[in-house]
Order: sequence, then C-alpha cells, then structure tokens
Amino acid sequence: MIDGVINIYKEKGYTSSDVVAKLRGILRQKKIGHTGTLDPATEGVLPVCLGKATKLCELLTEKTKEYRCVCRLGVQTDTEDMEGEILSIQPADCSVEEIREAALSFIGDYPQIPPMYSAIKQNGKRLYTLAREGITVERPPRNVRIEELEIENCGLSGNEKRFSFRVVCSRGTYIRSLCRDIGEKLGCGAAMEKLERTRSGIFTADQALKLDEVQKLFGDNSLNAHILPIEFFYKELGKLTVLPDALKLLDNGNTLKTDSFAEKNITGERFRIYDTDDRFRAVYARSDDTGLFKPEQMF
Repeated sequence: MIDGVINIYKEKGYTSSDVVAKLRGILRQKKIGHTGTLDPATEGVLPVCLGKATKLCELLTEKTKEYRCVCRLGVQTDTEDMEGEILSIQPADCSVEEIREAALSFIGDYPQIPPMYSAIKQNGKRLYTLAREGITVERPPRNVRIEELEIENCGLSGNEKRFSFRVVCSRGTYIRSLCRDIGEKLGCGAAMEKLERTRSGIFTADQALKLDEVQKLFGDNSLNAHILPIEFFYKELGKLTVLPDALKLLDNGNTLKTDSFAEKNITGERFRIYDTDDRFRAVYARSDDTGLFKPEQMF
C-alpha cells in the first residue's frame, strides 16, 4: 500500500469522488481520500491522500486556495455558474474601472451566502438535494476571506461581457457565489463561466499529475518520486527516536517519557516520533504540566 500525498490535476467532467474511484483502480488500494470537493465543470489541483495519509485530509483541506476564474456579466443562473438554468439576462453597462472596484471590494473577510447547489448540509439534507427537488431554503451566511484578488482581463465588447480574475481565498469560499456577489454589486448579475484551481496549500497546478500520467508512472514503477511522505507535512517539528525498551509503548500509542528517547536535552512542544528502524510513526506533544509525551496522531 502507498502512504503519502499525491498532487492530482482534476480534469473537467470528473467529480472529486470520481478521481478517488479511478485512483483506487489504478493503484489497486482502497484507502484513498481527497482534500476538497471540486465541481465537475471545475478543473485543477486536487491533493489526494493515500493509505495512512488519509489522516491528513482535514489538515490539508484547511489550507488556502488559489483560483483563476472567468465571470460572465449580465446573466443569473440557478447554480450561479453557466452550467445551470438561466434565470435572467440583463444589460451589463459597466466599465473596467467599475468592475475592478466592485471585485476588489470583497478583499478581506466577508459574509458569503453559499449557493443552493452545494454539498453543505442543512437540517440533515444536502443543499443540492433540495435544489434538485425545486426547493430553495434560506442559507445563513458563512464568513470567508478573500486574501488576494487581481483582475486579469476584461472583454466588454459585444453581447457577452466577461472578465477574468485570480483569487486567493480561505477554505469554504465559493467562487461561484463570489461571481454572483460581484454581479449584484454591479447591478447586472453575473455567473461563473470557467474555473481552475491553480493552488491548494503548497500544491500547484504546474506540478500536478493527470490520471493518465499517474497510470503510466505507476506502470513504470516511478510514481513514488511524485508522492510526498506523511512526515513531510510535519517537517517543522523536532525529531525524536524511541529506544528499544519504549518501542512497544509506541506501537500501542501509549504515553512516553523523556527517557523513552535516544535524544537528550529535548526542547520543544510537538515532535515527529520515529521507531528504532528510523520509520516515522507518530506526532506527539509534550505536556507542560507533567512533561510526558502524549500522542496527537498515530501513523
């Protein structure tokens, strides 16, 4: 079984779950999880956790994301993107400066109402399930953060007016809803036309692998070079190696003492723990009160 994280470039037409299912077939292992849902029409970076690294899914999902988006002006849809049913069309008589001013006004924290077509649960039901039944419910706004937003191009000639932008944002930000809100601010409505996730945490699009590339590399026995080991994500922590007498305690996820380790004069609060064969096994934290080392995450 492969343990680690692989940077996948999700292509259009696949759901994030589709990617996981295909990887299970390619890699011949069941324990695989993705780190954030991308709509089928969206392409881009999707870090995928393999084997024991599935315990990192929540940690990696928390990271900031970067997207490139094309936004169509003068149109509103039920899904807030151009995949949905058009609800209204109206003139988009706005200048480049007005677009820039409206878009940049969302930099910082802002309360965003999520789209009906989303996986958020409300009263035990996914919003997209309700939407497909023709039911619209009031959604409480969620605080999101737009860290950077840069207008890259505006095409305002002709009937179909659009602009593209690059955005860096927090987890849970819906770019479709950001387009909707920019359109509302401009008074003409807007919908997302195209979206690419170019970065998720440390993972970037230029280093991501498509599924057919993964299949080829796996067949050539050269995929490991593209997989980040679990310990990489804790590289800022100090390293401690247990002594042979403490190995059984580590195996069982028990509390460890200072004399359980080969290292002396230990400083710090959180540590990468290795066994006697120098294999990364766990993350432990030292208690301020007792000085004992307690497991945070076992691998």
